[in-house]
Amino acid sequence: MRIGELAEAAGTTAKTLRFYEEQGLLPPAERTAAGYRDYAPEAVARIDFVHRGQAAGLTLAQIKQILDIRDHGQAPCEHVRDLLDTRLADIEQQIAQLSALRDTIAALRDEASDPEPETCSPDQVCRYL
Repeated sequence: MRIGELAEAAGTTAKTLRFYEEQGLLPPAERTAAGYRDYAPEAVARIDFVHRGQAAGLTLAQIKQILDIRDHGQAPCEHVRDLLDTRLADIEQQIAQLSALRDTIAALRDEASDPEPETCSPDQVCRYL
């Protein structure tokens, strides 16, 4: 399958496919006599896996690690679980930080609910921040 056909089947662009190939996410395609890339039908499933990994918040480097494990004939399940554990911990930390920020902003907003500009000194830009 030519690069344009693969791009359409995988819901991506030819430029993205060339990038994936350069990064090792997609094995180098065979070439036709005219020099066109000729991908195997399995490439669609591999690109779908890359997209699912990205949707789970994994980096392309992490996705490549998983693909490399599979390409060497091993099941990457434990590695995937470890990556997802790390990703989940990162998300939980981000949620905690965002929650703390929300509380801070809510408190500042409460203080500014009845503005009193006359109480600000000239050296202050705004006493509510």
